[in-house]
Amino acid sequence: MNDAQQRTVTPAEAWRELRLGNDRFVSGKPSHPHQDVERRTELAVGQTPRVAIFGCSDSRLAAEIIFDLGLGDAFVVRNAGQVMGDSIIGSLEYAVGVLGVPLILVLGHDECGAVRAAIDSTAADAAPLPPYIAGLVERIVPAVRRVTGTEDGAPVDTSHVDAGFVGREHLRDTVHELLERSEMISDAVAAGRLAVVGANYRLVEGRAETDVVVGRI
Repeated sequence: MNDAQQRTVTPAEAWRELRLGNDRFVSGKPSHPHQDVERRTELAVGQTPRVAIFGCSDSRLAAEIIFDLGLGDAFVVRNAGQVMGDSIIGSLEYAVGVLGVPLILVLGHDECGAVRAAIDSTAADAAPLPPYIAGLVERIVPAVRRVTGTEDGAPVDTSHVDAGFVGREHLRDTVHELLERSEMISDAVAAGRLAVVGANYRLVEGRAETDVVVGRI
């Protein structure tokens, strides 16, 4: 696919392709597209992905497999807990501004270790975390406190916290922060060139469930 062809792909078309790929994965009938020698050779001179995916680094969340994608189909950025940061925003701006992707997918999942660590960190007897892990986890703590209705610094009874609710709240926070901090991305959404979707991946079912949509898909 050349650059001119890439620019004709709408956010709705890109999202439809992702959903169809996920359906194939869920049904156990993936087509494994764009994984041959010809595709590899074609991509040696450039890339025109149709989607940028920002997801958790969890080993069970391999985006190209979940959405039945191949080489050059997705520009993927990952870290533990899909926590927004300068390098993440810069990477996604590159995908939008340079590569011209029409869709950003922010992908969370159930049973997330980073979400569980954030919940556990608010307990009265929580052990201190190593500094770099703590830096990631503390970005998820606001979602914990909104879900539990506790003030900053107050201990939380973590035995009754629904990690699924916290994960979804954090996913929405992440989408909001991306649009708030990146003028390039929010302008592209406003112009109709880009959509941002937040989805949660269900580990057992293999299904990516839409949670929040910004833009026209």
